[in-house]
Amino acid sequence: MEKAKKKKNAVSNKPLSARLYTYRWFYLMFVPVLVFLFVFNFWPLAGLRYMFYSYPDADNIVWVGMENFKRLFGEKMFWTSFVNTLELSLVKLLLNTFMAVIISLLLNEMVNVIFKKVTQTIIYLPHFMSWVVTASVFTLILSYSNAGLVNSVLENLGIIVDGEEIKFLESTEWWRFTYYLINIWKDTGWGTIIFLATLSGISPELYEAAQIDGANRWQRMRWITFPSLANTIITVLILNLAKIMNLFESVFVLTNNQVTDVSQVLQTYVYDMTFGSGADYGFSTAVGFFRSVVGCLLVIVCNYASKKVRGRGIV
Repeated sequence: MEKAKKKKNAVSNKPLSARLYTYRWFYLMFVPVLVFLFVFNFWPLAGLRYMFYSYPDADNIVWVGMENFKRLFGEKMFWTSFVNTLELSLVKLLLNTFMAVIISLLLNEMVNVIFKKVTQTIIYLPHFMSWVVTASVFTLILSYSNAGLVNSVLENLGIIVDGEEIKFLESTEWWRFTYYLINIWKDTGWGTIIFLATLSGISPELYEAAQIDGANRWQRMRWITFPSLANTIITVLILNLAKIMNLFESVFVLTNNQVTDVSQVLQTYVYDMTFGSGADYGFSTAVGFFRSVVGCLLVIVCNYASKKVRGRGIV
C-alpha cells in the first residue's frame, strides 16, 4: 500500500503534459461521453437566441428583443398552462405517493409469499406500458359511445340511460379525475418498490417487543411502521418535486381540444406554439426558457430541502 501511495505521489508531481500522457487512455475513454454532453446538453443552448426573434414566416426573421416575454406574461393561456402544470403535477405526486404507501403496507401484511409476489408483479406491470398504449386502452374503455366498457356497464346497471353517457376524457368536469386515476393505475406499483424496501429494513424485534407489550396490529403500524416510513416519504416527495415542470407525455396523449382549459400544461403549450398553425419559434423558445428557469429554481429549493432532511443534496 505504501508503494502504491508513493507511485501516486510521483505521478501527481509530474508536469501537466506528463500527467496527460500517463492517463491518456482514461481521457480517450471519456471522449464519447464528452461528445454526447456537448451535442445533447450544451450545443442546444445556442438555440436560446431564438427567444429574442420573431418568425412571421420562414424567410423573414425579425429581432424583437424582450417582446416575446412581454407577450408571454400577457397571454391568458400561458398562465392557465402554468397553473395547470403545477396543479396536475402536485396532485398526481401526492396521490401516487399516498397510494404507493397504502399498497406497500397492504403487501407487507400479506403472509402468503406466493400470492404476495404475484400481486406485486401484477401491480408493477402497468409501469412498463408506454403512455401511448395506456391512452389507447383507456380511450376505448372510457369512451362515451356504445363501445365504451364503463358506460355500457353503467347503462346495463341502470345507473345511466342512453344519451347520458359520461364523457370521461371529453369533459372538463371529468378529465382531471380520470387523469389522476389513470396515473395511479400506471405508476403506483412502481413507486411501491422504495417503500417495500424500507419496510423490509424495519427490525422484526421492534414488532415482537410491541406485541409482547400488548400492542395490536394497528398500534404497531401507527407507532413503528409509519415513523419508519416518514423519512422515505419525505425524501420521495422532495426528489419528485424537482420534476413537476417536466409534465408532458401523459397529458399529451390524453388531452383533446374539448378539455384544453383543464389539461393544457407548459410542455404541451410549447408543442402547440412550435408545431401548430401559425407557429412562432421565438415565442415558444421564450416559454421553454421560462419553464427551464422555474424548474431550475425548484431543483435548488429541493436540493436545499434535501440537505435539511437527508443530510445530503440531490445534486
